[in-house]
Formats: sequence, structure tokens, C-alpha cells
Amino acid sequence: MQFGIFTVGDRTTDPTKGTTPGEYERIKAMVAIAVKAEEVGLDVFATGEHHNPPFVPSSPTTLLGHIAARTERLILSTSTTLITTNDPVKIAEDFAMLQHLADGRVDLMTGRGNTGPVYPWFGQDIRQGIPLAIENYALLHQLWREDVVNWEGRFRTALQGFTSTPRPLDGVPPFVWHGSIRSPEIAEQAAYYGDGFFANHIFWPKEHTAKMVGLYRHRFAHYGHGTPEQAIVGLGGHVFMRKNSQDAVREFRPYFDNAPVYGHGPSLEEFAEMTPMTVGSPQQVIDRTLSFREYVGDYQRQLFLVDSGGLPLKTVLEQLDILGEEVLPVLRKEMASRRAPGVPDGPTHAALVARKAREQEEAEHTAKGVPAS
Repeated sequence: MQFGIFTVGDRTTDPTKGTTPGEYERIKAMVAIAVKAEEVGLDVFATGEHHNPPFVPSSPTTLLGHIAARTERLILSTSTTLITTNDPVKIAEDFAMLQHLADGRVDLMTGRGNTGPVYPWFGQDIRQGIPLAIENYALLHQLWREDVVNWEGRFRTALQGFTSTPRPLDGVPPFVWHGSIRSPEIAEQAAYYGDGFFANHIFWPKEHTAKMVGLYRHRFAHYGHGTPEQAIVGLGGHVFMRKNSQDAVREFRPYFDNAPVYGHGPSLEEFAEMTPMTVGSPQQVIDRTLSFREYVGDYQRQLFLVDSGGLPLKTVLEQLDILGEEVLPVLRKEMASRRAPGVPDGPTHAALVARKAREQEEAEHTAKGVPAS
């Protein structure tokens, strides 16, 4: 089981101080948060991709490349790579380059994002969002697996005898998660390719998440990638902790009430009841997180949002200390003890390289008519 954090990279005004971090300050803070994540024992750091204020992570691979040089163990990922508006050729080359620089500690999460105007900014039509996601990922998948690509589609110029460079490290592309909040077509896409499915799991009730993950698992098995239980699932979540729940709620309330994505709607208490957001003590976060398994089954990756809404860096680093010292050890132990036999581990480059070697060996033995050892 992999645990980590993700950031959306927002520059939101701190409602308790009236101050707004500058772009330089926020970018540097994201780097500090990633370094701290490795220090406290987390497995993954992921960043979103946005091209509009008040967000700063417009170039995720640049940010993650810098973090790669500052860390040794952390898996570096995106929590959204805009598969609809980025050129698949550029995605293929950028992430392969990052993969080499980070010694394989790279994966990515494709998604459509939540900013409608980004489509015309990059010359696309939002009404074609799903077809773009399907076609662009099909090309990306091919670019990473074929040295010479001939391709023709609807949304970009054709490719003839094209080779993206550099090639994936060890001949193994970065692992891909297909991220979605509400689109069953994306769950279907993840299942078709045998990739991971990441349910954002922040804005919707557990029944919706269970339905989406259930669809993905069923279709994963339908396409012959394994049993439903062997499908690779990730979940998001939002937490804020203090020693006791009253202090956590009191401190976090102004940030929730003024957050662009949360505020001016349901109360903090109502939102926490309706969704997986957990604001309380470390034990409450442990109990709530362990409950996710009850409706999605055993899964491979849990990412927490801890730095949005204008929270100062000092507070975010305190949250990471609590996660590392009080929450992670218990979650790791409990998740391991409850895990059913045969459930795969979270994806890593080393595991993908080993799987490719096994598959090649099996193919060679099959060609020779000899059972694989």
C-alpha cells in the first residue's frame, strides 16, 4: 500500500491573516512539502496541472524534475496530466525524460481537469472532452510501446515513422493512472488498458466512489487483465488534524469556509458527513481511512490533500509530521493485516521491469513449447 500527498498548487488568501503567497513563494513551498513528505516516510508526491490563476503548477515535469534532484525514494507523480489539451507526443517525451532523471521514480495520472476555458486556450473544443481523452491516450500508449509509430486520428496531424525520444527507461513506460471524479468512460478506459484507476474521492459521497471503482474492477476482469480484486485502484482524500477534533475543526473552519472549491455551500460538518473529508484527530483520520476499504475493496494508493485553501506552509508541514508519526504507522499495519491474499502491491518501476522480464520469459518458453519455470 502506497501513501502520499497531492497538491493542486493554489495561491489562496489565508483568511486568518489576509495574506496571499506569491508565485515564487508557493512554488518553493510545494518543493518543501515534497521534501518533507519523503522525510516523514510517505511514498508519493503528486502535483496537479493548471494553466490559470490562482494556480501555479503549469509545468508538472519541471517541478517534479527539480524535486527528483532533492529526493531519493519518493515516487513522483501528477494528480492530473491534461490528456485532452496536451499533445500526446509532448507528454510521451516529457515524462520519459523525467523517468530517466528520477531513476524510474515516476508515474502520472491522466485527466480532463476542472477548468473549462483550458480547451480553447490550447486550441481544443470542450465538447470533445471524452473523445480527446480516448484518442490522445491511445496515441500516448502507442508512442511508449512502439519504437516507430505510424498513426492517424481526428485531433492532431498524422505521424509517419515517428520515434519519441528518449525511449522509456528500461523499455518500461511510466505507470499510468486514469483519474476521474464522475466519468464512467474514464473507468472503462483504465480497465481496457489494464492501467490504474484513481477515484478523486473528495467531492462525492462514498456510494458514487464505490460505483465507479466497481465498474472499473468489473471491466478490468472483462478485458482479461486479472480478477476484479487484482485491479489497481487509488483514492484521494482531504484531511486536517490536531490532537483533538475540536481544535482541528476550529482551526480549519475559516479555510474551508473561504476555499474556492468548498466555501459558500454546505457547512464543514455537512461536507465532512457527505464526503470522505476528515477534519479531526489522528485517530479519526485513521478510522475514516480504514473505512474506505469497506466499499472499494483492497486498493494500492491513498493520496491526501493537505495544503490547499490558503493554509500556511508551517501548518502544512505540521500536518505532514502528524501523518508520518501518528497516522502512517497504524494505517500501514492495519491495511497489511486486512489485505486479502493475491492483491497486488502499488506500482513501482522495479516491479514493472520485473513483470516485463517474466512476460518475455514466458513468451520465449511458449514459442519453444516449453513450460515457463
